Amino acid sequence: MTPDSTILKKVSPARILLPIILGLLIIGYIIYRDWDSKAVEGFTFTTWVFVFLLFSFVMMLCRDIGYMIRLRILSNGELSWKQIFYIIMLWEFASAVSPSAIGGTAVATYFIYKEKVTLGKSTALVLATAFLDELYFIVVFPIIIFSVGIDSLFSTDGNFSNNYVYFAFIGYALKLIFNIFVAYGLFVNPKSIKHILLKIFNIRFLRKWQSKAEQTGDDIITASQELKHKPIVFWLKAYLASILSWSARYWVVNFLLLGLFAGLNININGISLFEHFEIFARQLVMWVMMLVLPSPGASGFAEAVFSDYLSVFIPAGFVGLLALAWRLVSYYPYLFIGVILLPAWIKRTHKKKTI
Repeated sequence: MTPDSTILKKVSPARILLPIILGLLIIGYIIYRDWDSKAVEGFTFTTWVFVFLLFSFVMMLCRDIGYMIRLRILSNGELSWKQIFYIIMLWEFASAVSPSAIGGTAVATYFIYKEKVTLGKSTALVLATAFLDELYFIVVFPIIIFSVGIDSLFSTDGNFSNNYVYFAFIGYALKLIFNIFVAYGLFVNPKSIKHILLKIFNIRFLRKWQSKAEQTGDDIITASQELKHKPIVFWLKAYLASILSWSARYWVVNFLLLGLFAGLNININGISLFEHFEIFARQLVMWVMMLVLPSPGASGFAEAVFSDYLSVFIPAGFVGLLALAWRLVSYYPYLFIGVILLPAWIKRTHKKKTI
C-alpha cells in the first residue's frame, strides 16, 4: 500500500458512518428520555429564531475564516485562498472522523504537502497551528476558572461534579505538557527533544513506535528551522487569528439558546451577560474534556456531556433537541463538506505521483 493510499484511507468518506451513528444514538436516547410534548408544542419558529440560528452558523463561518487567515499568515502567502479553503475543510473533516486525542493533524501535513508545499514547510505549518491552538486553551482556561469560579463552572443541577473536574484538568495538563514540549522543540533545542523521544520509545513495550517517534523528532527539527527566527509580530497576528477562530466556535450555543428562547417567547434578557459568559466558558471546558476521549470527533461523549453539563441553561424538554442542533451546526456539516470536497481535491492534487 502506498503512502498516498494509506493516508487517504484514514479520511475515507465511509468513516463518517461511525461518528454519525454514535452521536445520533446518544441524542436519540436523550430526546426520548426527556421528551415533553407540551413544551415542544409551545415552540414557534419565528423570524428571531431564524436570525439567531443564522448567527450560530455565522459563528462557525468566523471560526473557519480565522483558521484560513492564520494559515495564510503562517505560510507567508505561499498558499492561495483556494488552497487554504480546501486544506481547512479537509482538515476539519479529518478531525471529525478521528479520535479527539488525535484530531486531524495526523493527515494535515499531507494535505498541505500535496498543495506543492515542501515537506519541511508543511510540517512546520502543522506544528505551528497545533502550538497556537493549545496556547489559546492554556491562556484562556485559567482565566475562565478564576472568572466564573470552579464551583459554578463544574456544577450540574446545582451539584458539584467531580468527574468533569477530572476530565477538564487531565485534558488541560495534557495540552500544557504538549505545548511545553513543542515550544521547547521549536524555539530552544529541537535535537534534545528528538533525543528524549528516542529514549522514551526505546522502552521495550514502546519500541514498535520508535520509528514514528524518530520521525516526529525529525519533524520538530525541520519545523524549528522554518519557525525559530520569525518575528514577534508574525506570531501575534497568527495568535489573534486563533483567538477569533476558537472564540467564535464557543458562541454557537449562546445563539442557539437565544433562538430557543425566542421560539418559546421567553425574554432573551433572562440570560444575563455573566450567564452568557458561563455558557461560553462551559463550551471551552467541554472541548478540553473531549481531548481524552477515543471516539471519532468525541461522538457520543460530546452529546452526552452537552446534555448534562449545559442542561442548567436549557428549558425542560429541549435538552436533547438543542444538543442535536449544536451538532448539526458545529460538527455534521464538516463530515458532508469533506465527502463532497475530497474527491475533487484528490483529482486536482494527485495528477502525478509526488510521494
